[in-house]
Amino acid sequence: MGDKAKEHPGAAGRARAADHPASVRNVVLVGHSGSGKTTLVEALALTAGAVNRAGRVEDGGTVSDYDDIEHRQQRSVQLSLVPVEWNGIKINILDTPGYADFVGELRAGLRAADAALFVVSASDGVDGSTRMVWEECAAVGMPRAIVITHLEAARADFQEMTRVCAEAFGADDPDAVLPLYLPLHGPQGPDGHAPVTGLVGLLTQKLFDYSTGERKESEPGPDQLPDIEEARNRLIEGIISESEDETLMDRYLGGEQIDLKTLIEDLERAVARGAFFPVLAAAPATDGARQGLGTVELLELVTGGFPTPFEHPTPGVTTIDGTPRDIKPCDTGGPLVAEVVKTASDPYVGRVSLVRVFSGTLRPDETVHVSGHGLADRGHEDHDVDEKIGALSTPFGKQQRPVTHVIAGDLACVAKLGRAETGDTLSGKDDPLLMEPWEMPDPLLPLAIEAHSKADEDKLSQGLARLVAEDPTMRLEQNQDTHQVVLWCLGEAHADVALERLRSRYGVQVDVVPHKVSLRETFAGKSAGRGRHVKQSGGHGQFAICEIEVEPLPGGSGIEFVDKVVGGAVPRQFIPSVEKGVRAQAVKGVAAGYQLVDVRVTLLDGKAHSVDSSDAAFQTAGALALREAAADARIHLLEPVAEVSVLVGDDYVGAVMSDLSGRRGRVLGTEQTSGGRTLIKAEVPEFEIGRYAVDLRSLSHGTARFSRSYARHEPMPPQIAEKIREQAEKAS
Repeated sequence: MGDKAKEHPGAAGRARAADHPASVRNVVLVGHSGSGKTTLVEALALTAGAVNRAGRVEDGGTVSDYDDIEHRQQRSVQLSLVPVEWNGIKINILDTPGYADFVGELRAGLRAADAALFVVSASDGVDGSTRMVWEECAAVGMPRAIVITHLEAARADFQEMTRVCAEAFGADDPDAVLPLYLPLHGPQGPDGHAPVTGLVGLLTQKLFDYSTGERKESEPGPDQLPDIEEARNRLIEGIISESEDETLMDRYLGGEQIDLKTLIEDLERAVARGAFFPVLAAAPATDGARQGLGTVELLELVTGGFPTPFEHPTPGVTTIDGTPRDIKPCDTGGPLVAEVVKTASDPYVGRVSLVRVFSGTLRPDETVHVSGHGLADRGHEDHDVDEKIGALSTPFGKQQRPVTHVIAGDLACVAKLGRAETGDTLSGKDDPLLMEPWEMPDPLLPLAIEAHSKADEDKLSQGLARLVAEDPTMRLEQNQDTHQVVLWCLGEAHADVALERLRSRYGVQVDVVPHKVSLRETFAGKSAGRGRHVKQSGGHGQFAICEIEVEPLPGGSGIEFVDKVVGGAVPRQFIPSVEKGVRAQAVKGVAAGYQLVDVRVTLLDGKAHSVDSSDAAFQTAGALALREAAADARIHLLEPVAEVSVLVGDDYVGAVMSDLSGRRGRVLGTEQTSGGRTLIKAEVPEFEIGRYAVDLRSLSHGTARFSRSYARHEPMPPQIAEKIREQAEKAS
């Protein structure tokens, strides 16, 4: 690890196809937006010799945020893979967006990785969202380390940020979150800030000076040793307390000097099994420098302390019919089991799938089985197809470098899988398998869109299909009630990226329109109506008269039609015609143009003509009778009500409950959960929660989550219903 690092003689830098899982490390970078993840990736790539001193790949472009949308928005919006090589180990660095709207990309990175590096800005600290991701990693035992960035900022304090991290991440054991190095500071500037120029290794007690742009090792002076003694002793005690050798603590407390090799080996084992979480510091290289501060130490930590893919249990695997299959972890000769963790469209090569191989070996031009199940509710139909894969490559910025194979434990890009979508499983065509999907957040912000022109309308369907194939956190809805096309997104930034991708990638211009809620109408009480359709205009005329009674039914009853005609006033063959006319009018609505529901319509009487009566005439009469009954009755507008569950930190419970009440919500109850959070359950009209995904994030500083499900339709308050009717009249 970093303390045992020696001068690197010149890393190859450019990642190749790995030949053995033990020579692979998969690490995902996690942190809030602006914490410096992408800058850190480029600094690591520079130190590993993968990019030039400008931090760019040889033919231009950065290694991580290379998408045009990312350039325009000045932030990461998608998962990026940057493979580098260090000391013969291939490191697949997965850079994730920090903004909450792109949490789906973060979850894909967590799925593909074997360890996580949490990036914390010394300027901003640890936010609630980062804490929540830490808890998710802890729940599955994922090894983690912490790197503190932005130490060049005024008032940045490494020691204080280490304390903050221990408090935020080490709730169960603060001594499991400790620094491996302490920063060395140069002379104070005019503003009183002393820049960080190097690091001191607490275990080796070596100095690593980065002030010249090259990492130089030296011995500390006698005056420096007392400053690191306390931190060193605490680190040693923290390592020993997590050691699998139960005698080590007794020996240490007995005064025995534990040798450095034993301490480093115990540290690496504790990190790999997720029991100890080292804190490091890093900064990008200055102009002309070859190495950024702390980058060598980070690369040594990843290669020496983070686990190999052998130590990552394979997610649940079944056959297509659901029979469990026992798959040996990371068996390069076993059955092929791989997963598409990201899908993108390239204008030149078409669809490109980023794949993590969990078992077996993937080779170009072989036919594989592609399985996608469980996302039908988001516009992804279940599919099982055989496809011939195209070229295999490893990405680097906008480049794709060909590789000959991809073994279990490694990641690579697969070209020309026309049906593969994010989350799909690739397996042998003769042994089709299915991996258990990872958890994805529900998109809860609706975006109603219309094609801008006829030309756009022709391309809209295909563009939307490609969009949701790439992003399973987006749901496509064709609402049959409102006749709207709705993209459900995670937030406003997610929606903006979706619209820009439609325009720039797929050439589809759309207009955003107000999202409509599926309203209903019903009768508030009994009413009667008479439908008279009598016309004479040469030849056969039209004659049909029917009398009906309408009464309300309980919610969810639909339309019930009852025939109580006596004496043949309406001939038997025309009674279905009356019902058809009533039901057709109910679909169109009787007050504000919304579907009529939950009523019983009883046909009581009518008249017919032996020549002029017809099916069409009685359909028209039935519709007229229903409209007349509605004109003399009080009609309720029914709005959909959602059952909402909000998981929020205890500090924000009062604010959230007050906000729900202001949305005409009814709080049903609260329930205390782990981690200082409360689950609030409420019923809220859907009219009031169209933007709740955005508003709740603001209200809780990004720490709350919510889910919603349809409960029922119920009468809307009269004053709001009247406004809806007025709007309907103006529109007509």
